[in-house]
Amino acid sequence: MKEALVLLIPFLGTSLGAAMVFFMKRQIVPRLEKLLLGFAAGVMIAASVWSLLIPAIDMADGRGANAWLPAAAGFLLGMGFLLLLDSLVPHLHLEEEKPEGIQSSFQRSTMLILAVTLHNLPEGMAVGVTLAGALSGDTGISLAGALVLALGIAIQNFPEGAIISMPLRSAGVSRPKAFWYGMLSGAVEPLGALATLLLAESVVPVLPYLLAFAAGAMLYVVVEELIPQSQAGEHSNIATVGVAAGFVLMMVLDVAFG
Repeated sequence: MKEALVLLIPFLGTSLGAAMVFFMKRQIVPRLEKLLLGFAAGVMIAASVWSLLIPAIDMADGRGANAWLPAAAGFLLGMGFLLLLDSLVPHLHLEEEKPEGIQSSFQRSTMLILAVTLHNLPEGMAVGVTLAGALSGDTGISLAGALVLALGIAIQNFPEGAIISMPLRSAGVSRPKAFWYGMLSGAVEPLGALATLLLAESVVPVLPYLLAFAAGAMLYVVVEELIPQSQAGEHSNIATVGVAAGFVLMMVLDVAFG
């Protein structure tokens, strides 16, 4: 029961954020959107370090291996994996007109969902590998640590859900459909986490690499999408404040309760 709850928490955060389309009449004001984008970036940066990279290093060191090797190799592989997906999967970011990835005949709404799905995939992987480590019992990762990571991701998923659904509503999409698109964008997280969890026994031997892999994939999203979007145009200092707030919140959660 606890394991299922951990898997669903990030998805719940996205769904609640997307539901704001039923309560807010206008599009999110630019300053608030920048603050929320920065906040999401800060949470993901801190989660990559405290919840993923540091446990990967400690785990490798405890097994008598080169402490830096799994973290470095997994991190670069995670970055490379997201770079490959970003180059191949047809997708469209909210404030852009030109799609990325290979050419396709997909509708705009489909490519918007694919863009956010690429964003959420590393987060689902991160929850899955930490939960697999906690359930194995000999990795140094606790169930509380996996829960904290899931909560941190859910917190930053809440504004992301709103950032997805509100612009769709402003573009003429109905409220239920905008909510559905926003909620659907987060479905990849519990699915990815569940797939990782089902492979828990085979995952444990290479867990340090997979933790670092998830960190690299998450930081790719931060550097490629969140920070550029939050720093574009005016009021970039607001986004910087958001990064600081998100980073500190996730760090405190992990150190205090993880």
